Amino acid sequence: MTTIGEGMKTEVTPGIKRRYISREYKMKILQEYDSCTRVGEKGELLRREGLYSSSVTAWRRQLLKGNLDNQRLLAIEVENQRLKRELEIAQKVIDVQKKILDISELGLNRK
Repeated sequence: MTTIGEGMKTEVTPGIKRRYISREYKMKILQEYDSCTRVGEKGELLRREGLYSSSVTAWRRQLLKGNLDNQRLLAIEVENQRLKRELEIAQKVIDVQKKILDISELGLNRK
């Protein structure tokens, strides 16, 4: 290392080391992300983990393309979680629609 003047160093120090993310961590985050149901819950997860939504999207693409180990089984598990969440929402919507229909029928029967 060469010094110029008092206390000045000319050596270049290495930059920030890239973060390594394991397959297990990616799968854990994908499953957790897909199980989020409340408004803002996905954003909370991303902030907590220090991730961007683009990372989750890229990981999902890797999973579906087969770039992650056990890709077929894991892809099915992730898709299953997403479909379960959609089904749960659809069932709630149907229940609300049934209640609205029951209420409207009560109003028509009173006349």
